[in-house]
Parts: sequence; C-alpha cells; structure tokens
Amino acid sequence: MTHLRRPAVVLAAALAASFLAAPGPATADRADTARVNEKHVIAISVDGLNPRALNRLGRTGAPNLNRLIRDEGAGTVNARTQLEMTLTLPNHTSMVTGRRIKASKGGHGVTWNDDTVTKTVQQAAGHEVDSVFTQVHEAGGTTAVYATKSKFWLFERSWPKAVDKNVIQVEKNAAVVKALRSDLASDPATFSFVHLGRPDQIGHRDGWMTPTYLKAVAQVDKLVGSIMAQVESTPSLRNNTVIVLTSDHGGIPGTRNHGIRTNREDYRVAFAFWGAGVPHADLYALNPDRAKPGRTRPGFGASPQPIRNGEIANVSLDILGIGPVPDSLWDRDQDLAWK
Repeated sequence: MTHLRRPAVVLAAALAASFLAAPGPATADRADTARVNEKHVIAISVDGLNPRALNRLGRTGAPNLNRLIRDEGAGTVNARTQLEMTLTLPNHTSMVTGRRIKASKGGHGVTWNDDTVTKTVQQAAGHEVDSVFTQVHEAGGTTAVYATKSKFWLFERSWPKAVDKNVIQVEKNAAVVKALRSDLASDPATFSFVHLGRPDQIGHRDGWMTPTYLKAVAQVDKLVGSIMAQVESTPSLRNNTVIVLTSDHGGIPGTRNHGIRTNREDYRVAFAFWGAGVPHADLYALNPDRAKPGRTRPGFGASPQPIRNGEIANVSLDILGIGPVPDSLWDRDQDLAWK
C-alpha cells in the first residue's frame, strides 16, 4: 500500500543547538536553517543482518553488500545497536529520531515491536519528538519510506505531515525496491528510508545462519545491488547521492531469536556509507574519536562511544546540510565522518 503526499515546499525554521554533555540527550531550540543542499540520502536497514553472513557468503554470494561495506564504501561490521533492546521497531525508531529508547532518560519510548499498538512516538515519549523526516521537510526537502513490515506505519502515524510517501508491502522486498527504483529514476525524495526484512523473516522461521537464512541475505544483496545500480545509472543521482546502510539487530546462529540484548550476535551490526564523495575506508579509521568496541557492549557512560545504528538520522541530515534532530543523542554534534 502506498500513501503519497507532495506538499508545497517551504523554508522552515529548524535548529540552533544547545547541547547537554553526554550521556544525557541533547536539547535544542528551533531557529532559522538553510535549505537542503542538492544531495540525496538513501538509508537502508537490512533487518536482522548478522555480519557473519557476509563472511559466510563471501564476495561471490553477497557481492553488493561486501562492495558497499568493505570494498568501495566506508564501513564497519562492528557497530552497535541500541543498548536497551535488540528489537526491530525500537531500534528503527532510534534510527529516525537519533534518540535512545528509554523514555524516562530522554528516549523515544517505543518499546513495542508489533502493529497492534496504535500509539504515536509522541505518545510513547510523553512529549513532542522530532525526526529526520521533520527536519528534512522543514528545510524544504521531501521524504519517503519503503518498508516490508506493517509496523512501520508508526512513522507516518507519528509524523503525518513530514512523510511524503509511504510504501509498505508486507514481506515483499522486491516490490518495495521496485517502487524505490522507479521513484529514484523519476522523482527521488531528498531522504529515502528503506527497510528490507527478508533475513529477519527467515531467521525467525528457520533460524539465523541456516542455509535458508543465508539465501535470504543473498536475495537482499541482489536488491541492494539494484539500488546501487540505479544510483549509478541515473545522471541526476550518481554524483550527489549517498547510501547509508545498517541493521536493527543481528541474530543468534542456530536460534530463531534476536532479543538477548547482551549477546554479541544480537548487538553487533554493520554500518556503512557508499556513494558520492565517500572514500574506501574502515569507518573507525575514518572516525578516530569513536572507539572500536571489540567484542564488548559499551554503556551510555563509555567515552568515546562506538558507532551505533541510531546515528542514521543525524548523519543523514549532515550529508544534506541540515542541523541535528532536536533533543537527539546519537551523533548530535554531527561529527560522524563519512567522507
């Protein structure tokens, strides 16, 4: 199902930041901001991608993910999820808000993981919550969501005036990517958020790292490759588009589970940039102020922090020339280097 909204483009008030010291969330007041620049960002979340799958499949079985993360882009396979939970909707909400999960600590408050709860993010947090969608929209850009789970209606429900296009095709990864590629060729959004859920679906059904799970990762690899090819073949995109890729969680090999937040198989995820201006680099080498976590699970008080999936929102805004999401935590200083 697709919802489409194309409002008039307006110059918006946005941000002047006055931040608290870590680990608490930032505070920010709206102020004048520049319009979005000429760039486009495509944020891709591969739901349930255990980085082990990239090694198991290799460059033959997963050529595009390896190309994006290891061979051409700036990437790592040792980023971290949110601390509080390794579940899909809480982590994706952190990706688009830049907030931690726990509402009493300045988080977004989304702790459920299905579509039976009809609350908004604002209701979960108990106050107004902005997002990458609101910031792009207020700076004169457009936004789109392409997702394969019905629970992602949460985003349009929470920011109805800021999500311009919402394509949700449950468990239809190829259809979602087809819709995205069509839009990229004709009318690309400034910021596109893409959720590909096939690995998670099969992991829950058959187990993580099973042959069918690896096949699912290989299928998604082809879809990611088709997105990369669309960017490269579209003259208006190839020199000004950046893909940012991460995951909401991994999954424990041999189980149908990813909810153990203290298990490295669950909390270790990939994070990578690919596209215009992005160098081939190890992402931690590009960001010496971030700590390689090894096998550990650093807490909120750790300094420096590892790279986390919740940095998607503010680094995407940085690429687009926009300030951070108000009251966000992850990459609130927009100092995660991507070029």
